[in-house]
Amino acid sequence: MKTAFKMKLKPGFAAEYKKRHDEIWPELSVLLKANGVSDYTIFLDEETNILFAVQQQNGQSSQDLGSTAIVQKWWAYMADIMDTNPDNSPISKPLLEVFHLD
Repeated sequence: MKTAFKMKLKPGFAAEYKKRHDEIWPELSVLLKANGVSDYTIFLDEETNILFAVQQQNGQSSQDLGSTAIVQKWWAYMADIMDTNPDNSPISKPLLEVFHLD
């Protein structure tokens, strides 16, 4: 199943967000893949600072792994540059698929 969601980046942090993801922690990548997350892409709308994420899921969503220590650590690491909930998880909104073309 493919899912999409959006998040919000704080203004002025596009380069830092990209840098942090270019250097994603290997143990976080392993956790995501082990839980069925693949083909994961995040886009940025530079006019609005909205992050648009799409991922293939054969298990849990990346957003469902918040009980793990590594995800909690990642959320804390990213909290200074994103809009977050009180637990540091990114505020994310699921998006409704309205069209698909193979």
